[in-house]
Amino acid sequence: LAPDSRLNPHRSLLGTGNYDVNVIMAALQGLGLAAVWWDRRRPLSQLALPQVLGLILNLPSPVSLGLLSLPLRRRHWVALRQVDGVYYNLDSKLRAPEALGDEDGVRAFLAAALSQGLCEVLLVVTKEVEEKGCWLQTD
Repeated sequence: LAPDSRLNPHRSLLGTGNYDVNVIMAALQGLGLAAVWWDRRRPLSQLALPQVLGLILNLPSPVSLGLLSLPLRRRHWVALRQVDGVYYNLDSKLRAPEALGDEDGVRAFLAAALSQGLCEVLLVVTKEVEEKGCWLQTD
């Protein structure tokens, strides 16, 4: 996104890989997909999960140097994906994917993450779902 720039403005200054949302949006667009920001003020019951291919969360994450935990927080991207009816937390900080269960399980995970504040959620959807807005249940 910044080929002529010496410093990448879309990456953290420390080079820790916390790319900004423009990188995610460009990557998804390259695959013919879209990211829709989830308004945390909406109840999660309005999220039409069958229309969503995956979720991307941006969460505060503790900073540590070896065994020493620092009183700092940086941002960390986490992907959630459904495979064969089971939702998984694909956080790169986990040793293995964490099964969250069915729709109720992923909603509970999202509710817990959103309740901690400073959490942003992006829905990964097809362009058609984005255009029709059918990622949102209004009944």
